Amino acid sequence: MSTNQQKATVIGGQGFIGRALVGELQRKGWNCWVPDRGSQWPQPERDLGHVFYCAGLTADYLARPAATVEAHVGLLSRVLQSPDYQSLVYLSSTRLYDGLPSGALVGEDADFHLKPAHPRHLYDLTKLTGENLCHLMGQGRARIARLACVYDHTPDAAGFLPDLMRKLARTPVGATLSLASSPHFARDYVHLRDVVQALVGIATRGTQPVYNLASGENLWNFDLANQIAQVCNRHIVFESDQMQAEPPRIDIRRLQSALDWRAERVFQTIDPWLRALPG
Repeated sequence: MSTNQQKATVIGGQGFIGRALVGELQRKGWNCWVPDRGSQWPQPERDLGHVFYCAGLTADYLARPAATVEAHVGLLSRVLQSPDYQSLVYLSSTRLYDGLPSGALVGEDADFHLKPAHPRHLYDLTKLTGENLCHLMGQGRARIARLACVYDHTPDAAGFLPDLMRKLARTPVGATLSLASSPHFARDYVHLRDVVQALVGIATRGTQPVYNLASGENLWNFDLANQIAQVCNRHIVFESDQMQAEPPRIDIRRLQSALDWRAERVFQTIDPWLRALPG
């Protein structure tokens, strides 16, 4: 084994993002360690290399509040006490910006307004506490990546867009698919491939403490439905007509400048998937 081989520790390496990250690092020749859940922390005698902290809860955080605190804060605090690591990248979320003014361009230095009594803010408060630990305990080696809605066309991919792709595959040509959502809903989507590339760059070349990792564009459900109808002749109807103000727009200029990184637009990515549907 080459003494120059890069080392990585991927915590949460069995999850959606972690598994893709491990695969990419191994293809690049990295030596990857994926700790199991029973691993003891801190690791006082192991060279961890570049640590990617992918552990966390999203959809079920309200049902599992104690596990959410442990994943976003408790385990992280012990990992950060390990003395021998080159960098640590903590995966946070652009959902933290949801309460900010509609349509505003939000960067990494935005201020947050949270209410501890609000159940939804358990996620935000624990993610921000994890971020704070990175600032306080990371000794300049910890960086934060705030991820938008990560998607891919794989069986284990979760979220609105991957679920929609699976439902479309079961919908005959010309048929109508009903969705429990509203056309007046928008999110920033970023493809898993672009996320993995950026995470590696943040670990090895990043110099700032926080990076937004997003496409920088909000995609509305009605635009998505129109594209689907045009490309693969499936029709979307929405069960709700609830209006939503435009979410904040994610400023990604810091990441673009640091890594010369560009995210592929959603329609460029999903167009081949839609054209490959049966019909």
